[in-house]
Amino acid sequence: MNLHSHQSQLIVTALAASAATAALISAYTAYSRETRRKELNEDVLKSIHAKGSNFNFQNRHDEEEDIELPSLGKTYDYDESLIREQLARNYAFFGESGMAQVRKGSVAVIGAGGVGSWAAVMLVRSGISKIRLVDFDQVSLSSLNRHATATLEDVGTPKVKCVEKALKSISRWVEIEACVDIWRKEDGGALIEGVDWVIDAIDNIQTKVDLLKYCHDNGIKVFSSMGAGAKNDPTRIQIADISSTIYDPLARSVRRRLRLLGVSSGIPVVYSTEVPSDIKLLPLAQEEFEKGKVNELGAYDDFRVRILPVLGPLPAIFGLHAATWVVSELAGRPIANPLPVKGRRKLYERMWRDLVNREQKIVGGATTRIPLDEDDVGFVFEDLYRGRSVIPPHPVPTKPVLVRWDFAKPLTLDNCVVMDEKEAAKHLKTCKNEEGLLIPPGEVWGNEVEEIVEKKSEEVRKYLEWIETRIHE
Repeated sequence: MNLHSHQSQLIVTALAASAATAALISAYTAYSRETRRKELNEDVLKSIHAKGSNFNFQNRHDEEEDIELPSLGKTYDYDESLIREQLARNYAFFGESGMAQVRKGSVAVIGAGGVGSWAAVMLVRSGISKIRLVDFDQVSLSSLNRHATATLEDVGTPKVKCVEKALKSISRWVEIEACVDIWRKEDGGALIEGVDWVIDAIDNIQTKVDLLKYCHDNGIKVFSSMGAGAKNDPTRIQIADISSTIYDPLARSVRRRLRLLGVSSGIPVVYSTEVPSDIKLLPLAQEEFEKGKVNELGAYDDFRVRILPVLGPLPAIFGLHAATWVVSELAGRPIANPLPVKGRRKLYERMWRDLVNREQKIVGGATTRIPLDEDDVGFVFEDLYRGRSVIPPHPVPTKPVLVRWDFAKPLTLDNCVVMDEKEAAKHLKTCKNEEGLLIPPGEVWGNEVEEIVEKKSEEVRKYLEWIETRIHE
């Protein structure tokens, strides 16, 4: 009994000692952190004060110093140990040599809106010390849903100045050129002269194409952002060479225009494979239309007056992709093999060839050109029919094919449906029999399927209107 009592006392004593030790360790850790934080604050103040800058310091009730930011356009010497402290996580990732390249790198961000502002912020947070911002536009109230740095106080001020102010508050040593200007191919070389990388965050298609063509022809490294407007699925955003982009209407238009100019590949871009399903421009008052041509009502000719709906996080994600790519390239740790839409391109090519062969049988010609390409095949299969057959119960086809729906009409994007190979064979045999008689497909498959196809056709028409809008912005 006494032995048991003695053992119990020993256990209680040990537990109490452990608890006391843990409390002491916790208290010491908290004290060390607080001491380190205060020392870091003092180092910052001493470093700035030693350099003779004109900062004003004010004591606060919590005894922490509040530092007034330096005036824009000036740079100040900054203690190297403080820089390395701020960039410690980046040094841990890229190492000494990688970060040395990042810190001496220079980047021009063309366009300081929803995409460009986020790219600029993360470039500077990652260690870029020289950055040039180019944008002619001003912050508006509608900018606040997506812009990285804009506040209510910035409304009506140039976007580049707004971003510049924020960057100065993040990194005291950063060198910023804020250019309230527009990039033009006639004289735009000066705006990107001497930089290691260019990030294209321009909205206007023709200006974007001109910039990409100029960079390509002059050996300037450039990363381009495609369309982030009217989309909401972040899982569909990825990086690819411009030649490998699919679905994105803006990417398609840019890609085709570049090909006409002799540029087919070699430009990395961030884009989304999501196809907007219900796209409408924000309304423009009737009196604006009465003033003249809408495309001439902006601050600059051919720049967008009508506004696309934009979900704020999407441009931010595009900008973060751009910054990550550029920083990784500068650090010598490039993203060597961006993950494509796995295996889909080959599937679309196979389905396209199969569609061509089927159309040859329908028209009876040796060679047949169809008005659809692999991108169109992908759109119909993935975004229109979600990879499922149009025939109930809408299974995932074992071997998916595209087939003309109504043989009385030509093959078009809205007259094309997804079926399994066996269903397509039946469709061809019954809707266009051996005697050449054309049977309405609704009589073969029923009203339910007919209504589905009509609904999908309406989605196609909206999609084509969306493409037309992007092309003529």
